Formats: sequence, C-alpha cells, structure tokens
Amino acid sequence: MRGRSVVDDAREVRRAAELINLGARLQVLESETCLSRERLLRLYKELRGKSPPKGMLPFSTDWFVTWMPNIHASLYMAVHRNLEKLSALEPVEAMVKAYRLYLEQCATNGLDPVLSLTRAWRLVRFTDAGMLRLAPCTRCHGSFVVRDHDLTRHFVCGLCRPPARAGRTRAAALAAN
Repeated sequence: MRGRSVVDDAREVRRAAELINLGARLQVLESETCLSRERLLRLYKELRGKSPPKGMLPFSTDWFVTWMPNIHASLYMAVHRNLEKLSALEPVEAMVKAYRLYLEQCATNGLDPVLSLTRAWRLVRFTDAGMLRLAPCTRCHGSFVVRDHDLTRHFVCGLCRPPARAGRTRAAALAAN
C-alpha cells in the first residue's frame, strides 16, 4: 500500500490552516480535509493558541430565512453559485473563495458580516441537500434563500418588504444617539 504524498499532505494542512484562520469549527475541518482529528486539533491550537470550540454545529434552516441572515445568506449564495458555474474550483475552494468575497463585500459596504464560515458551509450543505433553495423576488428579481417547501409564486424579499421592526435594534438606537 502506498502512502499519501508529502505534497498532498502539505495541501491538506494548508487548506485546514486557511479554514481555521477563517473561523471554521472542527466538524467543518474534519469534513473538508483528510487530516486526522488529532492533527487538526494540534493545528488549531498552534494557529489559534487555544482549543477549538466544543458543541454541536447549528442545524436549522430557520436561521437562514430570518430577515438579516437571509440577506447575507442570499448574497453569499449568489457569489458561491457564480463561482461554481464559472470556475473549475473544488467545492471547498469555491466555498472559501465565496466566503472571502462575501467578507470583502461586507467590508466595502461598511457592514458587519452576519455569516460565519461554519454557517456558510452549512448553508451550502442545506442547498445541496435540497432543504434550502434560491427563489426570485417578484419585485426586484434578485434571488433569495428560501426553504424548499415554501410557496414562492408571489415571493417578495426582505429588502423589498422589510419587517416592521427592521433596523430598530438596541444597537441601531445607540448608534443613532
């Protein structure tokens, strides 16, 4: 039996380091790399100076369809889908590149990113599994994340029809003063 090459191993370590630096949880690292859990733990501790957070990953499609997360998730998915169509990137590379572009777009527009890399990874997984999909808004014609079973014939997005209390958070009130 032939072992893995040093180059392949280095590529996996580089990929894991990039994911860790973007804030990936251990479960994402285990899923997207071929490195052992022990090596991932050592690498995480070396890069972050602490153990990775424990606990389960978020597992709910509901979070992605609430107002502000939906806008960010839809932006991320638009970038991700375009990268998938127009490039020959591996799925994990497309996810990372889309996440970097999402962060860049947030910074350019002075927004705090709402999606973590782990949530973006979960979002891609949910759409690939058919639990979430993109639906066009009947007003602006943009594509937005919806649950697969949602009726979308007359769908209006959260940008065209924001909820009554949108932007009226305690943080927004403090910033206005």
